[in-house]
Amino acid sequence: MKERDSESFESLSQVLPNTSNPACMIQMSMANSGSSAAAPVGQDRSKWLLDCPEPPSPWHELKTQVKESYLTKAKKFKSLRKQPLPKRILFILEAVFPIFGWCRDYKLTMFKNDLMAGLTLASLCIPQSIGYATLAKLDPQYGLYTSVVPPLIYTLMGTSREIAIGPVAVVSLLVSSMLQKLIDPETDPLGYKKLVLTTTFFAGIFQASFGIFRLGFLVDFLSHAAIVGFMGGAAIVIGLQQLKGLLGITNFTTNTDIVSVLRAVWRSCHQQWSPHTFILGCSFLSFILITRFIGKKNKKLFWLPAIAPLVSVVVSTLMVFLTKADEHGVKTVKHIKGGLNPISINDLDFNTPHLGHIAKIGLIVAIVALTEAIAVGRSFAGIKGYRLDGNKEMVAIGFMNVIGSFTSCYAATGSFSRTAVNFAAGCETAMSNIVMAVTVFVALECLTRLLYYTPIAILASIILSALPGLIDIDEAIHIWKIDKLDFLSLIGAFFGVLFGSVEIGLLVAVVISFAKIILISIRPGIETLGRMPGTDTFADTDQYPMSVKTPGVLIFRLKSALLCFANASSLEERIMGWINEGEEDDGNKKSNAKKNILFVVLDMSNLINVDTSGITALVELHNNLIQNGVELVIVNPKWTVIHKLNQAKFIDKIGGKVYLTIGEALDACFGLKV
Repeated sequence: MKERDSESFESLSQVLPNTSNPACMIQMSMANSGSSAAAPVGQDRSKWLLDCPEPPSPWHELKTQVKESYLTKAKKFKSLRKQPLPKRILFILEAVFPIFGWCRDYKLTMFKNDLMAGLTLASLCIPQSIGYATLAKLDPQYGLYTSVVPPLIYTLMGTSREIAIGPVAVVSLLVSSMLQKLIDPETDPLGYKKLVLTTTFFAGIFQASFGIFRLGFLVDFLSHAAIVGFMGGAAIVIGLQQLKGLLGITNFTTNTDIVSVLRAVWRSCHQQWSPHTFILGCSFLSFILITRFIGKKNKKLFWLPAIAPLVSVVVSTLMVFLTKADEHGVKTVKHIKGGLNPISINDLDFNTPHLGHIAKIGLIVAIVALTEAIAVGRSFAGIKGYRLDGNKEMVAIGFMNVIGSFTSCYAATGSFSRTAVNFAAGCETAMSNIVMAVTVFVALECLTRLLYYTPIAILASIILSALPGLIDIDEAIHIWKIDKLDFLSLIGAFFGVLFGSVEIGLLVAVVISFAKIILISIRPGIETLGRMPGTDTFADTDQYPMSVKTPGVLIFRLKSALLCFANASSLEERIMGWINEGEEDDGNKKSNAKKNILFVVLDMSNLINVDTSGITALVELHNNLIQNGVELVIVNPKWTVIHKLNQAKFIDKIGGKVYLTIGEALDACFGLKV
């Protein structure tokens, strides 16, 4: 050991001034050991770590979180007991229905803006809702129903001012692609409709539960990258599905993967398709896309792409009616049932043998719909500079879908394209949703008969025109540049939807996301630290090549927040690998010399918790280091970590070498400020 100490002092003399003389070295050592206050101060501070009180148990932390979530509001309600009854009622109403808060300051000028925004929104919503209903394999009126009741409920309970509620393409695809495997919508449309309504009910229950019980983290199982990939793949699948309407094909595949759809299109093109339908659909698709391009170039013409779908419906309907194109192969919508939403409570089927599958599909729809709605709402709330309450949003969306399932609506959520139109039209509050819902209701009452001759190709072209907004190539490139593992999740979701199915794409995305977490846990990052020149700061030597390593000491910092069964052995192997590698390098330089590493300092400042496997690995690491003549030193363990290490008697095994900072650890180890 004396030989190793002398070698260490020789190494130190190379980086410290005036230490080449052994006598000077001893003087400095004496000056900074017993006679100095540095070492006792470091020892006193280490006692702070060792004598800290017992940390709270997991059960206590859980109770504290519950108290913070619920008791704060309970205290507010208790404080209301001293208030008059009208104020108490108003407070409760504002907590449940935010509309009672903002409607008190509502002005006529605000209503004028909301009125124009709502009418503009309705002009886009009516044709899109009809198209999305056909995408969901439902009759067209169900899309219009979904644009009446859910927006009204959301206006009462939601906190976003700009979000436009109604049916969306991705949720419509989810519903149809998964439910048609249980019941064929063409052979049993009534049974299929019951499954759709029951799925909507379950989706609403799950969404409301997430908000009430503060379970919003479940939505985060779908990462941002996975959503980008899923949306892109779903957009392509939706586009391929619309080829049926655009080409006027009668018999089409029920599969959603790209191979099956392209095979069906190829076969139909050789057998039966309608050139008139194709020309009509492509003409109006070009018109809609051109107006969208003009609207992007000139922001003042935002209304042009908004009304383009409705203009397309009106003009194409007149063309078919006047030319009698329906007699020449152009397929039309035909009968659309008008009137107010019929009550559908009796259509909810809880006795079906598919109830388990319906609940699973409802959960998937709930998560996807919430992810899209909250992402849209937060985006525009950030632009306007106000905070969106995520839990209230979940409750509002959940209740609107539950009530929607009672009134012949299928799953609704926030639409990005319609929200962007609503924002551009100058909406002030959620009142624009009410205006839109009333306008759609008027259309249901008065205009459904006029849509008899509306060509299906136009509905297909309207859906196709909305799909480019779902494919975010710039964001995919951005994710690739920042995080390759996130991009892998994106690609997995994209190709899973494209070549498999919607549920396979979601499953692949979730599996890759969990695999990423497990990979990071199993291979915890370990940094080798060195002192930054002229400072007392220790930093990663790879990130800061100018940092100076301390001779005789290896300083490591754990990047992982958890040392557990999944990564404990990896930590031990990597540290011992550095030790053994150093021995081999040292042996090549000086065959008879011994390695001059005296201490391994392990910085645990990032480590939040450790389990029994982690403690066992630390014990084995300590034993292996002792066999190599190296001592283990622990720096800055967190409250729970130091408590568990004390309980396991590990601190006693390493001789109480626990310190607050790396500098104090080096002072105590060498009796010298390095």
